[in-house]
Amino acid sequence: MEIIEVGGDIRLGQFLKLANIADTGGMARELIAEGLVSVNGEVDTRRGRQLQTGDVIVIDTGEQRVEAQVG
Repeated sequence: MEIIEVGGDIRLGQFLKLANIADTGGMARELIAEGLVSVNGEVDTRRGRQLQTGDVIVIDTGEQRVEAQVG
């Protein structure tokens, strides 16, 4: 699992871009809206969800699975 260091509060959509999981905000919105992103084991469709240190984000597109933790 990759740990992504953030310098304070961050929202889910922003985190996906920072972690290079999504190239754009639109791509992050699509991944989240399609239910491909889970936070701490639960699918979350809120792009603006506030993440906390230790949250585990998993993106599973069927072809690719990415795990990252907010550090």
